[in-house]
Parts: sequence; C-alpha cells; structure tokens
Amino acid sequence: MKILFLSTWFPYPPDQGCKIRAYHMLKALAEQHETVLLSFQDGPIEPAWLEHLGGLCRSVEVVGRDPFAAGRNGRLRGWLSLKPSSVVATHSAEMARRARVLAARWQPDRIMALTFVTAPYALAANQACRRAACVVDVDNLLTRMLQESYQRAGSAVSRLRRGLAWWKFRRYERWLYGRFDLCLTVSELDRRTLLGLLNGGRGRVEIVPNGVDAGHNRPGLAPPEADTLVYNGALTYSANYEAMEYFLGRVFPRIRAHVPGARLRITGRTEGVALERLALNGNVSLTGYLKDARPVVAGSWACVVPLLRGGGSRVKILEAMALGTPVVSTSKGAEGLDVTDGRHLLLADSPDRFAEQTARLLRDPGLRSALAAAARRLVVDRYQWGDIGARVCGLMENCRRS
Repeated sequence: MKILFLSTWFPYPPDQGCKIRAYHMLKALAEQHETVLLSFQDGPIEPAWLEHLGGLCRSVEVVGRDPFAAGRNGRLRGWLSLKPSSVVATHSAEMARRARVLAARWQPDRIMALTFVTAPYALAANQACRRAACVVDVDNLLTRMLQESYQRAGSAVSRLRRGLAWWKFRRYERWLYGRFDLCLTVSELDRRTLLGLLNGGRGRVEIVPNGVDAGHNRPGLAPPEADTLVYNGALTYSANYEAMEYFLGRVFPRIRAHVPGARLRITGRTEGVALERLALNGNVSLTGYLKDARPVVAGSWACVVPLLRGGGSRVKILEAMALGTPVVSTSKGAEGLDVTDGRHLLLADSPDRFAEQTARLLRDPGLRSALAAAARRLVVDRYQWGDIGARVCGLMENCRRS
C-alpha cells in the first residue's frame, strides 16, 4: 500500500509530545508500507535527521516554513474570516501545491494528515487521486479545548473573544473532519466529543492512544535523588508555562513548608519566555533543552504535572511512568489516560492537596516504589508504541473511501 503522510512538525528527533506521536505513527506505517513524508519545517533540520527518515520512507519532502507562522496580512484575513483566524493566517499555498503534485504523480492509496493544520492539504491532495482514502489524526480537539477556555474566562471581553474562537473552530472542525474517511483521537473523551460534533457525518472515529517506547524509557537510568521534583515540559508552550506559574506561585511554597529541602527541575527550552513572571528561586533549576531528558526524569524522586488546560493526553506522564518516576498530577494533566488515583499516580486539583500529595510521596519510599511499579506495568501492558503502531497500520489498511 502507498501512503502519503502529511506532518505538521518535522517528526525527528522525537523530543516532545507531538513529534513523538508523529514519529512513531510514521515509523509504524513506513515499516509496513511504501510511505512518502511531506512535512512543514518547524525549525532547523540537521542532515542526519533527513537521512534517518529517508531510511524509513520512500522519500522525504519539506516545505521550508513554520506551520504556525503568520504575517500581518495573514492575521488581518483571519480576523475577517468565518474560519478560525489561525487557519486562514497560516495557510500555505506551497504546501497545498506540493501535496497535489505528489498525489497526482504518485497516486497513493491512503493520505494521512497529522492535526487540523495539515488536514486541508490532505483534502487538496485527495482531489488529485483516483482512489485514496483520507485519514486525519486529531491529536488535540480544538473545539473542546476552546470550549473549556471560554468557560474559564473571567471578564466579558475575554468571554466574547474566547467564545468567538470556540464558535469558529467548532464550525470549522465539523466541516473539516466530516470530509475524512477516518478520524483518529487519543482518548475516549475526544472520540465522544468528535462524534457529537460530526452529528452523523460520514467519517468513522477510532481511538489511537499516545504511547511510550518502554525499552528506550526504562527504570534504572539514574538513581533517584531524595526531595527532587521534575517537570518535563518546555515553558515555550503556553500550557506548560501556565502550569509552572501556578505551581511555583501556589503549590511549591506549600511543599517546601512540609519538605524544606524540596527542589524542582524544569526541562525544555525557555527562549522568549517571561521568566520574570515565575516565582523562581534557588530551589528551582532550568535545564534548558536536553537532547536526552531521561536521566533527569529518572533521577528525580517524583514528576509533577500541574496542568490546568490542554487536550489529548500527556506523553510526559507516560514517559515518567516508564522510567520508574511516580507522578503527581491534576485531573486535567492525567486526562485521557486509563489511570487510577492512588495506584498508578496521585491526583490533586487544589494547591493544598497537590502540596500534601507531593510531600507525602517525597517522605514515603514505600509509596514511591508501589506507584512506580504499578505505573510501569500499565505502560508496558497498555501504552507501548509497538502495539499502538500495529493498531494504526490495521486501521489504515482497513480504511475505505466513503
């Protein structure tokens, strides 16, 4: 089978959640089928990365543009459109052209788009094909995320702005995903929401969860240090920044009241981040970008995930679990994962409760061992990319053009 794979992010190296999902889905498909990758360029690409993906795929083509870049004229068009502003402002005529040319020349059997960003280009490519079925991976359902954002809005102006964004994306995603033969979501919650949004649309909706390479991420890569916490998420992503603003301002001081020696490590890039707004001190360290964050996560006593918003499910939790580092999370942070509070991780949704649960974990080696063991078993049994990749291949092979 011939597959044209359209990626929002250049899917190598797999060093953050979205790229990890993209890479492992691409790898699974390319190992079984003749696959061509067409990707945006979200940052500098090293020759070795192209060589690696070229070893998997029949060919790799890159559109040299950030998928989220928008000029002033693009933003103006977005504000005036009934489509979401970000969709209109960032549209790439070059990506649409390349997708159509590839599809017309190669005539793939399947076209797969990662996220709403590349979905329109998959539909454009499909117009040049005689028999291709179209599949879209909905890693984050924006309709649900924006609805939650609207519900959290404080001022009337904020509610109006967020409400308009929600209305536009709900209208757009219903139109967009209804044109695909198969839609993939990461969780049952997103699946139910998308089915409701489509309201009898032609596309099927199936779950493909996020996963982890449990061989690459394994316990014992570093000895855990007492009183150490880690947040394995770049502050350049707004949801991560908001989580750390909340944690450092309202939770970490409470933890240190219980455990005065508690320390926090935050991994990932910080370029362009307003660090002055964060309650940083001598007990907080910023590692910056790490080519391999596993030793830092494995060497921490616990991983904290105080996320307040977001969609899909968190790869950072699965990686910590695979590495043997127990997790304390908000319910939102653990959303979409089949986990049980007190067995696989600890959940807490108020500053006091989060601090109490974290301090309890820092003080109790037995609890740490029990959580780590149960969480590791869960990811090995339910969330390994090998098994998930096989499911992706099966769904793609059985998908038929409506």
